[in-house]
Order: sequence, then structure tokens, then C-alpha cells
Amino acid sequence: MAVTQRIIAGTVAATACAASLAGCALGTDDAEPAAQGGQKAKPAQAPKSMVRLIGDGSTAYTGAQPHLPRPERLKPGEKPPQFVVFSWDGAGEDSQRLFSHFRQVAKANDATMTYFLSGVYMLPTEKRDLYRPPQHSPGRSDIGFNDEQGIADTVKQLRLAWLEGNEIGTHFNGHFCGSGGGVGEWSVDDWKDEIAQAKQFVKSWKTNTGMKKASPLPFDYDKELVGARTPCLEGQENFMKAARDLGFRYDTSGVDNQVWPKKRNGLWDLSMQLVPFPGHSYETLTMDYNFMVNQSGTRTQGDPAKYGFWGDQMRDGLLMGFSRAYDGNRAPLIIGNHFESWNGGTYMRAVEEVVERVCNKPDVRCVSFRQLADWLDAQDPQTLHQLRALNVGEAPKQGWASFLSGRPAPAPRGVPEASAAK
Repeated sequence: MAVTQRIIAGTVAATACAASLAGCALGTDDAEPAAQGGQKAKPAQAPKSMVRLIGDGSTAYTGAQPHLPRPERLKPGEKPPQFVVFSWDGAGEDSQRLFSHFRQVAKANDATMTYFLSGVYMLPTEKRDLYRPPQHSPGRSDIGFNDEQGIADTVKQLRLAWLEGNEIGTHFNGHFCGSGGGVGEWSVDDWKDEIAQAKQFVKSWKTNTGMKKASPLPFDYDKELVGARTPCLEGQENFMKAARDLGFRYDTSGVDNQVWPKKRNGLWDLSMQLVPFPGHSYETLTMDYNFMVNQSGTRTQGDPAKYGFWGDQMRDGLLMGFSRAYDGNRAPLIIGNHFESWNGGTYMRAVEEVVERVCNKPDVRCVSFRQLADWLDAQDPQTLHQLRALNVGEAPKQGWASFLSGRPAPAPRGVPEASAAK
């Protein structure tokens, strides 16, 4: 897609945020290429349930999503799991095949992810006038549209991703940033209009492409869509008001420290976070674009001699943030990315190495935003209140068993009450 996202300048002090820069049975169209070693990968199986086509058959109800873990409430004194969320802005499959690649990376490492689909990636260029962006003329998009093959490839990846337990969110449509009609200037009604159009492009891709015989997406997008990330992280306030009215469950358009999330305006605030930037005294956002801005500015292809170093720097920064939470307050680590080959693809390599290094550790759950929201909703509110009292990297001084026991912490040995606290 080669979309240069203007998110947030990555250079930020550790204590401050940067300013903004700106079920159906699967058909043959789901066949996967041969896996390494000459073995053909088996297609994911659809849920065993009655298929109910929706609208023109672009989507379908196929039952509950497979491979979703049942959230459980923490027991008294139990140490929280370490959640890690890997998410992708503007997710679509193009000639780089990064969507399909990271699907396989996730499967190999017992991870699920969130894919924020841009609705215009489901709309062919010749039908571009069907998109009527708020405060812009019909057919306008700062990230273009798609062609029939690109839509077919994207639909295939969305279908398989959902069947594997991944989440399909939205990155909206035209990706307008800055002044002159950018999303930061949109009203609540503008956002509702944009969301309705994003849903409609997903629900009518068969009509708009003429691919009537293709397999549908195996979910009801009106129910599947429960969260988003705004373009350039702009317009969050009015978007959240619209999202709350539409029944969304979370937003991830902000910047936060590595602390436990809370609800804002009725939605879980699952913002990306500030993590160490190796070699520097300040921290940067957990997103490939922000590492890039700190390294090569807005040039997406900088000095090739530095590609390896830059990728290692991002990988190590994310790992430092992970360790700080894993050994500290166990706050979920929220990471955002793009299917892009900026600076020679070094950030894609970095993300893959992070997935491999963290998702297989004890007590770690690499999940989608939806799964994280499910777990948070299942917890005792008092437990979450206690967790939010822990600062960045702060582990409970008396240990987790005492901290979340629901009882007073035992007295230190050597003081009068210690004999009863063994």
C-alpha cells in the first residue's frame, strides 16, 4: 500500500507526549501456498455452524469466532498475565505479502493480533466516487483505493485471520490528517458517517467488484467491529464520542505510559505507550513509524548502511519496554505497526523478532485488543484499581500474592505480628 502514515513525532520526553506530525466453507480462493519443506499448508476450517449470508453475501454469520480464549477473573493473590498486543494500521494484502507473512508468524508463536482494515482497500478505484469523505469531495482519499486483485488478496487474508482468532478492526477510510478537513477537525456526526462508510465497503465488496462467486467474510462486521485507531492519532475526542454511541468497546488512538488501562468515556483506553529508545535519554512510541522518524526523519528510505542498526534499535526498545512490564507492574504492552518496508523493511524484521522472543515466555499472552478488553471486563473492578496504582515498571513491594490477596500485607519478620504471617 506504501502509505506514509503521519502519526506522532517519535521524539518525546519520558514524561510528555510528542506533538502530532502532521461460516462458510472456505472455497478454493482460500488455498494457501506450499509451506517450507514442500508441505502444503492446510486452509483454516470454518466454524461448524449454519451459514447465514448477510446482504449481498460479502459477509456472513458463521457462529462464534474460533480460537478465542475464555477470559477468567484473577484469583486472590494471583499474578496477572503479561499481555502484549501487536496491531496493524491500514491492514491490506499487497505485493509485499506482509499480511500473510505475519499471519504465519502469529500462528508459529501462539499469538493473535488486531488488523485495522482501511475501508477503501475494499473499494476498487473505478468505484471511488462511492466514497463521500467528510469535509472532502467524493472519491477523495489520501491513501488511494484498490484493484480487484488487491481486494481479493485482502479478503482472503481477512477471512483466514478471523478464523485463526485474530481481530478485524478499522482504520477508517481516506486517512486525512492535518488541517483542511483532516480527521482532527471532524465532528461527532462526521465520524459516524465515516464509520458507516467503512462498514459498508466491507459489507458490499462483492457488489463493488463483481466477484459474486467468491467466499464471503465469515463474520457480521456490524458486530465484529468494536475498536479502532484514528489516522495520525488525530480526532480522538470526537471519535470516542461517536464510538461510544455506536457500541465500540475500546480506542487505541492515544499515547500513554506503561500502566494498566482504564475506561474513558465508556471505552477502554488501550493507547500505545512510551518505551525506552536505546542510546537516548528520552522515550518513544511503540510504533514503527515513530522509531523511523527518530532515525531517518520523514524519509521512508534513509541511509542503507544504518538499516540493521535501526531495526535492532526498535527491537531492543520494545524488548526493554516488555521487560520493564514483565518484571514490574505487568501492564499490557501495546504495539502498533504498518505493513510497510520503510528503511529496507528493518522494522518488519524487528517486530518479527519481538514476537518470537516474547510470545513464548511463561505467563505471556499475545492477544488482540478484543481479547484484552474481554479480560479487563471480566476482572473485579477493585483489582484493576489496585493494578492502576502501580507506576511504570513498579512491582508490588510485598509480592503479588500479598498485593492482590484482598487481605492486609503480612508484617515483616522480626516485628510482633510476624509470627502469625507465615
